[in-house]
Amino acid sequence: MRSLENIGRVRLSRHFYMRDFLMSEIGALHGVPNVPDDPDLAIAHGRRLCEDLLDPLEETFGRVAIRSGYRSEALNTYGNFHDLNCARSDNPIECHIWDRPGTPIAGTSLVIPWFADRYAAGRDWRDLAWWVHDHLPYSEMCFFPRLAAFNLVWRPDPLRTISSYIAPRGMLLRAGNAPEETRETRADRYGDFPPFRGISYPE
Repeated sequence: MRSLENIGRVRLSRHFYMRDFLMSEIGALHGVPNVPDDPDLAIAHGRRLCEDLLDPLEETFGRVAIRSGYRSEALNTYGNFHDLNCARSDNPIECHIWDRPGTPIAGTSLVIPWFADRYAAGRDWRDLAWWVHDHLPYSEMCFFPRLAAFNLVWRPDPLRTISSYIAPRGMLLRAGNAPEETRETRADRYGDFPPFRGISYPE
């Protein structure tokens, strides 16, 4: 317990600590501990996720709400076996296991409350998807209908794919393909978004 407490206190970036990603409803409800097998690897990959992707989001849109972050392989395997919305642990797109040997990856499922309010009023999820595409070095995004939540993934060699369970469902962008919409058309979609990293913080 003390070791896990210490891991949770590790600061991954300006805005995030490891503890932000360790909470798991599956673990809490089913009594499966969510403890990294390789804490150093989980921290190293989580740090890249936070510094490269999550900090810029927080500094642009305000609070980022983490829905599901790190999962140990044991927890993820349990969730997959019991049909709890976890991909197979050996699936290369399973992004929540940050310390899987030989697989440099870190992902999280998140909600941006600023955008969720606008999505609830009818805003197109693709507006946010294209904003992320044009501003951040993400690897994969996958959007979900509730709250426009999405999986956001870091890899050292990004795939640059966008998919969605929101209409229009399926692949918006496949790895290696250029977007069908031009940069100008995409920029028009998010022209009213806040300035990139425009939030001021005390020194």
